[in-house]
Amino acid sequence: MFMKSGFTAIIGRPNVGKSTLLNQILGQKIVIATDKAQTTRKRIKGIYTTDEGQIVFIDTPGVHKPLNKLGEFLLDEAKIAVPDADLILFLVDGSEPAGKGDKWIAQNILQTDIPVIIVMNKVDKTKKIEKIEENLLTYKTLFEKNYPVVRISAKTGRNIDTLLKNIYKNLPEGELLYPEDIVTEETMRDVTEEIIREKILLNTSDEIPHSVAVKVDRYQESDDIDRIYANIFCETKSQKGILIGKGGNLLKKIGTEARLELEKITEKKVFLGLEVKVEKDWRKKQTSLKNFGYEQE
Repeated sequence: MFMKSGFTAIIGRPNVGKSTLLNQILGQKIVIATDKAQTTRKRIKGIYTTDEGQIVFIDTPGVHKPLNKLGEFLLDEAKIAVPDADLILFLVDGSEPAGKGDKWIAQNILQTDIPVIIVMNKVDKTKKIEKIEENLLTYKTLFEKNYPVVRISAKTGRNIDTLLKNIYKNLPEGELLYPEDIVTEETMRDVTEEIIREKILLNTSDEIPHSVAVKVDRYQESDDIDRIYANIFCETKSQKGILIGKGGNLLKKIGTEARLELEKITEKKVFLGLEVKVEKDWRKKQTSLKNFGYEQE
């Protein structure tokens, strides 16, 4: 039996479930997923290996109109993932008809000769089958080509096996691209920064989630405990006050939630020291973006 191996980019508007889909397929959490836009900020590889071969998924930030330098970086991260892919999953919210954002993606990112599968997520949100079919038409008419469609629920795992069969069909024959026990290229530093950011997203609202960057300062590993020191950067003094919270309560809560999750991943004790710092208007500054890892290689 021939093996199939290749790259599959997941492209879509913010909040359509890209990260949830990838975590569901891999059976573990490698990308953070919340219901807030811009949760994913970088391309992240998730590597799925079976007897049939290997699918290297590239999860990308949700595509939206950039408002600052960080927004431009996010859009570039999605665009860059396309030319190198063997297949593109255009992930859409199947419970709604196509919107302006979907149309923009179809016209500006998906005009390509690379095969595309339209993946309708969240179909479990609508009971009426005819409504889903009506919505589907609005997505199909965005393209001149007649692309195949798979209806799924990333949350419950419904129809994921059908999706995987369709992906393998479109990949080239070839040996594994990564060792079979590797699930991601992310380092523990990367994972730590993302998990702290996720806990901030889940515990704050308004502008805070978007104006925060996390950077691990030191990561000291030993057999029985990992000691991690990280800085949380925000843009104003008032944001710093909110993040710390009354008597340091919010920062403590964020730290505890992140630490417990990191202990599950590392399977040992974790000490997590967090500090909040102000870096004014960092989302508009190229040097700050570079410092926080938001720069194209």
